Amino acid sequence: MSSPPTVQQSSDAQRVDARARGVLVVMCGAIFLEGIDVAMLNVALPAIRADLGLSTGELQWVMSAYVLGYGGFMLLGGRAADLYGRRRMFLGWLLVFLLFSGLGGIATESWLLVLARFVTGVAAAFMTPAGLSIITTSIPEGPQRNRALLVYAGIASGGYSLGLVAGGLLTAIAWRWVFFAPVLFALVLLVAAVPLVPRSPRPDPAGRSVDLAGAVTVTAALLLLVLAVERAHTSAGQTIGTLAASLIFLGAFLLTESRSRTPLVRLGILRSGALVRANLTGLLFLAAFFGFQFVAVLYLQELRGWSTLETSFALLAVSVDVVLAPILTPRLVARYGTPRVVLGGLLLAAVAYALFLPIGPDTGYPAMFPTVIILGVAFALVYGPLTIGATDGIGEREQGLAGGLLYTSFQFGAALGLAAVTAVNVAATGAGGTPDAMLDGYRAALLVPLAAVLVAVVVTASGVRRRPVRPARSTPPI
Repeated sequence: MSSPPTVQQSSDAQRVDARARGVLVVMCGAIFLEGIDVAMLNVALPAIRADLGLSTGELQWVMSAYVLGYGGFMLLGGRAADLYGRRRMFLGWLLVFLLFSGLGGIATESWLLVLARFVTGVAAAFMTPAGLSIITTSIPEGPQRNRALLVYAGIASGGYSLGLVAGGLLTAIAWRWVFFAPVLFALVLLVAAVPLVPRSPRPDPAGRSVDLAGAVTVTAALLLLVLAVERAHTSAGQTIGTLAASLIFLGAFLLTESRSRTPLVRLGILRSGALVRANLTGLLFLAAFFGFQFVAVLYLQELRGWSTLETSFALLAVSVDVVLAPILTPRLVARYGTPRVVLGGLLLAAVAYALFLPIGPDTGYPAMFPTVIILGVAFALVYGPLTIGATDGIGEREQGLAGGLLYTSFQFGAALGLAAVTAVNVAATGAGGTPDAMLDGYRAALLVPLAAVLVAVVVTASGVRRRPVRPARSTPPI
């Protein structure tokens, strides 16, 4: 017969729970920082161009540099978290993020601003999977971890939504505050993280080797893929050549991983159907959302003449997921399971994009609002559960890798979505710059998000299984 827990044991458990909550708060702050940083810069781009006298190509690189740094090094970042310690990777790269965000704020030349954004993206690529794996290794698998991941994902998407408005407000003061505000926020996070983030056991020295060949080939493949997508609307020959080079590097990566004793990506992890579906769905879902937002912003500002701040507030309703993700989504996941909840969210997203298709030259905001609010609900039902699906059942030693795969899919999905809507928009608009030609281009481009999310519906539906509905279990608070 086991003895009842002692007062000391109860006190230790309370301390563990309190520390887990503190770790979750810090990690949520870090992913919020990453989301708000990207969104604020999107809003500030016109002001940056006006002040520094950047060309359209130079301005594009201000955004593209971050995507290249983030997406290109995400897998290496996830592996580094598993090999060299999650705490070390998180704290070290958070400091790098802070320093180079500040460098962007004082930049007076385009090359320095682009360099700062690239390194900031690299920092996020190492910091994000480390933060996710800190959560999944600090909280036991089950309802408690699921709830934590849903809160984490809701804060991430909410950071991007709220960043649109924050960027508009800060840009109204001075665009450099779009860089300085993240510096202050990162400093607070760093001070809080040092005592809270637990020290994990030192990795086995035998497993500390890095698959350098795998890292180089996969990074080259992903970087070239982004370059090919970004240049798809310019030179067909250059695009095909870059895409071919990307495929060659991808083949070299797969060959390297199959032969390496310590691979960057253990190819066996891809046998997890849930992980593969979560990554494909995440790629398509983010491609649809970023593509839609890009077209919607162009429509509101270039065709309708709305200001940056008016556009930011028009899209603010998407942040309803910040409220729904921690309150509604855990109950739905507990009752219906992750695949069904994701499928429901994707269907809602399809409805939202379809409702926006009939936009005209004088469509009122009340007619646009259903799309924005439904997208917020869809985000709450899709983003967090995808995080669960991509990490559930994965061994603790590969949690960083699983997180890196997922966020790589998110980032490159966003890049591919932006490139696809741009290509369709340019092709449909043609040489005409009249309002009618612009409207035709926007309407054609809006078909891309709808198509992407419908493909995601098919991918997710393939993982839905019939099962009896069980009564929802109570989920202990974090």
